[in-house]
Amino acid sequence: MGFIQDISPIFKKWELEFLESYKESDGVYTFIFEKEKGLNWNAGQHGVFSIIHKKIQKPTRPFSIASAPEESTLKITMGISDQPSEFKKAMLELSPGMKISMRGPIGPLYLDDKSPSLLIAGGIGVTPFRSILKQIEIAKSEIRNPITLLYIDSNKSYIYKNELDEVAKNTSIIVNYLDSRDNLYQEIDRFTTMHKENGIYYIAGTKTMVDSVSVYLKGHDISKRNIKKDVFMGY
Repeated sequence: MGFIQDISPIFKKWELEFLESYKESDGVYTFIFEKEKGLNWNAGQHGVFSIIHKKIQKPTRPFSIASAPEESTLKITMGISDQPSEFKKAMLELSPGMKISMRGPIGPLYLDDKSPSLLIAGGIGVTPFRSILKQIEIAKSEIRNPITLLYIDSNKSYIYKNELDEVAKNTSIIVNYLDSRDNLYQEIDRFTTMHKENGIYYIAGTKTMVDSVSVYLKGHDISKRNIKKDVFMGY
């Protein structure tokens, strides 16, 4: 897909009915919404969500869609601290039947299955990769090139771990859980040694994490065109 195709859905507005929420781990919550008829996305894309049940100063935030396109509901997951923003307070106030709006989905972070793929997730940055890997499992898609997920979380909370383990069990996808940057770079080196410039590298997480991993890859002769990034702001 080209740039225009990636960005044009931003002009489409959807209203999503809230179904339920639950705590994934300490300070991390998942929110489940009913899919409006006709809503679809490419696994790995994000939506631009807006609070509509009350007036707040900054009612709009982007979030990756964690659910696969073929799942029956739309799922987003976010970190919520003890002193949350107005937006996240409003999210916690949602009760079944209430609605939020969404524009999109947009974004180019979807898998190119023509090349070996290394997915690099930092903490909450695993959300788009959950969508990608779950979609492969559900669709029973043929995996023509190796796919590896490196999931780094210094707190070792690893949200979606049970689901990711099930995906790895049912497919040839490799999932590695890491808790230090040194271990992450060792695994990256292992992948680049095997696949050289043929690999495509997908990075999702905080700006600091995404920037540092991107710099590391470029310093190891990985071309900028082979690196796709999804920066999670506000963490």
